[in-house]
Amino acid sequence: MSTDLVEMVRKAGIIGAGGAGFPTHVKISARVNTYIANGAECEPLLSVDQQLMALFPEKVIEGLKLGMKATGAKKGVIAIKKKFSPSVNAIKKVISEEKNIELFLLEDYYPAGDEFVLVQDILQKSVPEGGIPLDIGVVVNNIGTLVHMAEATEGKPVISRYVTISGAVKKPQTINFPIGTPIETAIKLAGGPTVDSYKVIVGGPIMGELLPDLRSPIVKTTSGIIVLPADHFLISMKSQMMPRKVVISNAACIKCELCTVVCPRHLLGHNLYPDRIMRVVSFGGEVKNSDLTGSFLCVFCGACTYYGCPMGLDPAKIVWEIKNQLITEGMKNPHRRKELEIHPERGIRRLPTKRLVSRLGLTDYDHLKSPITTPTLKINYVRIPLKQHIGIQAIPTVKIGDKVSEGDVIGRIPEDSLGAMVHASIDGTITKIQDEIIIENKN
Repeated sequence: MSTDLVEMVRKAGIIGAGGAGFPTHVKISARVNTYIANGAECEPLLSVDQQLMALFPEKVIEGLKLGMKATGAKKGVIAIKKKFSPSVNAIKKVISEEKNIELFLLEDYYPAGDEFVLVQDILQKSVPEGGIPLDIGVVVNNIGTLVHMAEATEGKPVISRYVTISGAVKKPQTINFPIGTPIETAIKLAGGPTVDSYKVIVGGPIMGELLPDLRSPIVKTTSGIIVLPADHFLISMKSQMMPRKVVISNAACIKCELCTVVCPRHLLGHNLYPDRIMRVVSFGGEVKNSDLTGSFLCVFCGACTYYGCPMGLDPAKIVWEIKNQLITEGMKNPHRRKELEIHPERGIRRLPTKRLVSRLGLTDYDHLKSPITTPTLKINYVRIPLKQHIGIQAIPTVKIGDKVSEGDVIGRIPEDSLGAMVHASIDGTITKIQDEIIIENKN
């Protein structure tokens, strides 16, 4: 069954639905002791995972049990924030008879959903520097990924995903969209913006990226579409170009170390000191300075930028830029320690979500509900990228003019390569093939 499941998951094109998009069939090919379902959903304004757990708890647990069977895991843990009471109650009911699956209730802090943080809080085990949970016999999967795994056993590939549309929209809600749906269509279905001038963040408000084009598509990793006024603090921060960030950092960094004080990976004992990186950048230090190599350990959660820095600087992006420079010069991560010492103040340095929401200027939107709705969708065309995942780009299996049906394979990966299959999300005709495949349905 485990080999069959791995193949079903591969053919379904399942990837991590809540992160960078690591192909799930590779994860569940490993042998582990513990399988964790990540229901933390730690970024504000997102509600997909908690709603999936509340409405489809059986599918979530079915996916978890399938993953446990495939990996040989003896223990399953589903981690949910305590405040998500409908989700907690629904999951409790489903697992009441399960002997090897337990519920772990998380406090309301950021970033509770970081895999390294989650593993430490649940198992009191440290993931090595530069490592992954598999290194210590653990698999972590997002809730949406588990739902997709359950559906894969029914022969359903990943052709849609639930997305929360929130922020400055008239009707915040969560909708199951075909992959490739233009983001402007999603915003219209949420009633449109409540402000005349606006910008859009795709993903969470902290780790999400500013949307360059409203015609950009929803992909397998799209968890949220956040509409904010064009002059909002978050939009300003995400719009600022790197040269400008460096100039401002040189002028305004007060070397207070607060970026390091709140860094979740530093608190886990990793050799990451954002303040030292900022100091080296401010004084024009050498790119290969040993203080800079800690950038390889950063998860870019933004805690330093959006909570720690009192000067409104962007340490997270500075660290990102330094890491890219080091990679360009051919350097690899030198930090590989396995024995880590947890910071003694880690418990009191966690970032309370409510306070973070206030710092981000999102209080007016945080109380709004984004319920799952099922509107009638008439999607006339989709733009499906051939690379929505970690690994190589999928190879087209269709040509322009071909007629395809929902669920048909339109992009494949070679047997021994890291990547994910791509499927048609609507019925229609192939009209373009480049880095993306466009399907049009003019009926």
